Amino acid sequence: MKPFFLVSLILPLVAYAQSWPQWRGPDASGHAPIANYPKFWSSQKNISWKTSLPGRGHSSPVHDGENIWVTTALETPASEKEKEERLKENKGLPTVTVLSKVSLRALKIDASSGKILKNIEVFKKKQPQWVHKLNSYASPSPYLQEDKLYLHFGAYGNACIDSKSGDIIWKNDEKNLWVMHENGPGSSPIVWKNLMIFHLDGSDRQSIVALYKDNGKIAWQTERTGEMKENPQLQKSYSTPIIETFNGKPILISCAADWVYGYNPENGNELWKMRYGILGFSNVARPVVGHGMFYLSTCFMKSEVHAYQLEGLTEPKLVWKMTKGAPRIPSPILVGNQLYVVNDGGILSCVNAQTGDLNWRERLDGEFNASPILANGLLYLSDRAGKTTVIRPGKSLQIISENQLDGAPHMATFAPHKNSFLIRTDNTLYRVAE
Repeated sequence: MKPFFLVSLILPLVAYAQSWPQWRGPDASGHAPIANYPKFWSSQKNISWKTSLPGRGHSSPVHDGENIWVTTALETPASEKEKEERLKENKGLPTVTVLSKVSLRALKIDASSGKILKNIEVFKKKQPQWVHKLNSYASPSPYLQEDKLYLHFGAYGNACIDSKSGDIIWKNDEKNLWVMHENGPGSSPIVWKNLMIFHLDGSDRQSIVALYKDNGKIAWQTERTGEMKENPQLQKSYSTPIIETFNGKPILISCAADWVYGYNPENGNELWKMRYGILGFSNVARPVVGHGMFYLSTCFMKSEVHAYQLEGLTEPKLVWKMTKGAPRIPSPILVGNQLYVVNDGGILSCVNAQTGDLNWRERLDGEFNASPILANGLLYLSDRAGKTTVIRPGKSLQIISENQLDGAPHMATFAPHKNSFLIRTDNTLYRVAE
């Protein structure tokens, strides 16, 4: 009985380590499983394969060890006349992409060869909302669990696909899940127990939603209760929630405009909310957790990093905040007792995670959207132009390598796959391995 018992314990750990089911990994920490990841590559070196993707998207790859999934959008641009007419209603930023129609798709890709195995149209929409130039119509990353792929395309709809057959199991694009994103969809879904959970924080309505993952019907929908600025453009958000156990109970931590909320994921009941104390909206960065605390960025306009203690307390207590060098888009990453944050302009800061004391701050070249990952005990930071800086965590900035890939903008976060990385650009997927 003893060998069987040991195998029964090991097998789940192996499956856990070999899959990358959601944006930032199984526990949303950005920490890769142990493997022999590459430290050096270029467009001509250590490329296992390179696959051109139809359409355009910023979602990060997910995989089950054998097959990879990404989302993409086939775009039909609006005519200049249509664009001019529709943008009369634009109350937000002028730097937007306007389409006549869009086809929202899921792509299944063979991990060994890079061959596209399935190209599944999930939704087709006429005159979709415009998106910001730094965004796409396929930015939310999917969630892969037990041969099911869960998809969220913001207000355009939600779906579940059988990852083996490619059959669409259910779709939900009902009108009460519609919001005006202004800059396009951005929040990725999470799956917890029997629920698929996501944010719908538009300029018109703001809520957090759970669908039953088996049929796509609404399990609960909770409206945001925090008072916000009157300007609707300051009420939208694009962050992704995280669930963590504090004080023996699961807490759904959800960053929205001006407030961070804690919910009971079972029923969506609001447990607490904390005001940032400064204007914070268009949230993109995802919180991370550790040391009985959670860490977040307030995002736009002047961003700050906040650290809240929750373990041992009934509601969060602000322990420290960092007011310089905070990111608006990239998420923080926790490495032991140090918190690393790279902001959109390439300022990399290392602070003590428990006290907020600054260890060091240095400038990297480039502009950043992707969130960092930790692999092989090294941090990988990829900028929009395709350069990845590899550093060794420590008391000072130690650059191990700088690796450049050519091509379209790099907005997605790496996905580790066995001894390699999956690197997605607007229209290309690379597998990089030494």
